[in-house]
Amino acid sequence: MKDVYILAIESSCDETSMSIIKNGSIEIATVVLSQIDIHKNYGGVVPEIASRNHIENITIVLEELLTKANMNLDDITAVAVTYGPGLIGSLLIGVQAAKTISLVTGKPLIPVHHIIGHIYANNLEERLKFPLIALVVSGGHTELIYMKEDYSFKKIGSTLDDAVGECYDKVAKVLDIPYPGGPTVDKLAHIGKDTYNLPYPLDDNTYNFSFSGIKSAVINLVHNEIQRGNKINKEDLCTTFQNRVVTILTKKTMRAIKEYNVKTLVVAGGVSANLGLREKISEECQKENIHVSFPKLKYCTDNAAMIGAAGYFAYQKGVTADLTLTAMATDTIYKDW
Repeated sequence: MKDVYILAIESSCDETSMSIIKNGSIEIATVVLSQIDIHKNYGGVVPEIASRNHIENITIVLEELLTKANMNLDDITAVAVTYGPGLIGSLLIGVQAAKTISLVTGKPLIPVHHIIGHIYANNLEERLKFPLIALVVSGGHTELIYMKEDYSFKKIGSTLDDAVGECYDKVAKVLDIPYPGGPTVDKLAHIGKDTYNLPYPLDDNTYNFSFSGIKSAVINLVHNEIQRGNKINKEDLCTTFQNRVVTILTKKTMRAIKEYNVKTLVVAGGVSANLGLREKISEECQKENIHVSFPKLKYCTDNAAMIGAAGYFAYQKGVTADLTLTAMATDTIYKDW
């Protein structure tokens, strides 16, 4: 069987990334140009600044990738690109670049849903085993997805408001923790104690999540303590907050695993790097004899390697687009192709 090389582009937020992936599992080369140092001055990603930086850097990233891989565009089988969801201005740059490469080379154009990319980041670590439940946790998404086979998606639950990563960053901000605050909250949570009175977020029998309530509870608690002249113990508050969030994420995920009778769990997205979540999920999966897969830390955050991995399986399914492909800020595409 002839090897398939996917040139992948990811620009859904503030990383300009390109990768070449062989057969959906082998990373030939990846380049990621991060804008964190730019956006931390504003306490978060500024969409207009992000898109302008993508414009400035995308051809530079492509040239560096081809040099790093010691390949040229003639060696590529197809071009995969994140078309959504994400920041519309950022997405448009990546989509236009992919369409241009496809037009010039005559290579097939493959549209990839950002969340599907996060799931298939795990395929770069080990082959996905089906059926499975995927828990996707990131700055923009919190979803539970059932997959009976490759490129088959059934969303069984999602956040009703804030995504878990967004909640982490907002809690970090009220605690004066610099952006991106999520990783620091996780570190502090391993130092403190569970001493504050915080609610459990949407502890019900659905597979949906809601993090606006606990976010508001933290903000109100901090403001009230400051007004009373009391000092906030950041470590203890982070521990309490993380315990509540991780408990609910784990509880609903494990219930989904039992209901859908699967033996494999995939955790994906930026928050899959959270050590507290990894520890709790691993502990519960070990008890129930469930195989759990986490992506390597370098594949947790947005990167084109995951888009290339997903793009390979989309290519095998015959999923392609023509030059009318456009970016979509919001899109749901969990269906059988």
